[in-house]
Amino acid sequence: MNALSPLARVRVVLTRPSHPGNIGAAARAMKTMGLAELWLVSPASFPDPVAEARASGAGDVLAAARVVATLPEALAGTVFAAALTARRRDLSLPCLGPRAAAAELLAWRERGDVALVFGNEASGLTNEELALCAQPVTIPTHPGYTSLNLGAAVQLMCYELRMAAVGEGIRAAGHSPTPATHDEIEGFFAHLETAIAASGFLDPAKPRRLMPRLRRLFGRARLEKGEVAILRGILASFSANGNK
Repeated sequence: MNALSPLARVRVVLTRPSHPGNIGAAARAMKTMGLAELWLVSPASFPDPVAEARASGAGDVLAAARVVATLPEALAGTVFAAALTARRRDLSLPCLGPRAAAAELLAWRERGDVALVFGNEASGLTNEELALCAQPVTIPTHPGYTSLNLGAAVQLMCYELRMAAVGEGIRAAGHSPTPATHDEIEGFFAHLETAIAASGFLDPAKPRRLMPRLRRLFGRARLEKGEVAILRGILASFSANGNK
């Protein structure tokens, strides 16, 4: 894919897919809309001839797929991740619809790699996996029947990404602030949790829901690289002053 394409560096991440046919269907959906980066988190069966058959001409997408053990590995190096969820979760940010989510993904893609994350066919994403993503997304299905095939969900989101790209083209990056990467944000949260535990504000034995609430708070801020550095510097200074 042309490196200048607004759909380059958009990762489609399938988390714990249970059926290889859905992997093939996702690859086909991606190729028809011009996406090429498929990441698989702990798939039940891959490579698999069923996936190849369902890919129907998108074998190159399957061949280039990256297989990793955990979602943090799939998100490493990204600056923004949107996650599909069928239901509202406690402490999560307000959900976007597919069209708005596609536009936001492309806007962030100007600053680095982005990811569109899908959960397991039966159980979806865990709360912990969803918390690793900056933006929850919900496809507004009919309330009487919300079951949507994984391949169909990937096709719908890839379509919205393509329409957003075709409609807007490539916008000039300008001098936008550099967003913090997934790795940097997770490093900050680990540092924050350690610091507030050391202060006594967080009891590790009874954490309640403090860290999920803090994730939601900082998730709304869309932290930049410089902001993460400032926050970690503040945490480090607290620790240093406490040791004096």
